[in-house]
Amino acid sequence: MIARLAGTVVAREGDRIVVETGGGVGYEVAVPRSVLERLPAVGGRVELATLLVVRDDGWALFGFSGEGDRRIFQRLLGVSGVGPRLAMALVSALGLPRLARALRDRDLAVLTSVPGVGRRTAERLAVELADKLEDVDSATDGAPVSSETEAALQALVRLGYGPSQADTALRGVVADDGGADSATLIRRALQRLTRT
Repeated sequence: MIARLAGTVVAREGDRIVVETGGGVGYEVAVPRSVLERLPAVGGRVELATLLVVRDDGWALFGFSGEGDRRIFQRLLGVSGVGPRLAMALVSALGLPRLARALRDRDLAVLTSVPGVGRRTAERLAVELADKLEDVDSATDGAPVSSETEAALQALVRLGYGPSQADTALRGVVADDGGADSATLIRRALQRLTRT
């Protein structure tokens, strides 16, 4: 198994990057949005925790910023009906802290806000993983998600914005202005979303 990968980013396309190691081997790696946002430009060095998924239709290498992301991805793959594409969508759309919290709290509204996750799948994820995230929770990086931020995210999704688009706007608001009540977060996030 390929557990870690360090090298130079030589290509980026969509959710995939190519990392060339010191030995000259280039690995194509699928990465979640959180990794893409922090990725250096082509030519920069990167180090990723990785997971090799072997299936009948091929092999795929997935890269994560840390052990917590990789662990939760592995746990998601262990749930019946969840493949790599859906697991990556969950990690990308929600991020590790929000995903761990939604699973632990069995928050079906948050889970079903991710495209491709229906109510049955969300229920299965919550039932199977709610009590299996102790080690993942301790590995989360970043600030915990407040209930105000979660409420703001759900409101933006109900207004028609995609979960990842709304989450990005809210992260920007919190980074710039700090925490606030959900109404203020929604207003500031909408200002960001309408500017783009």
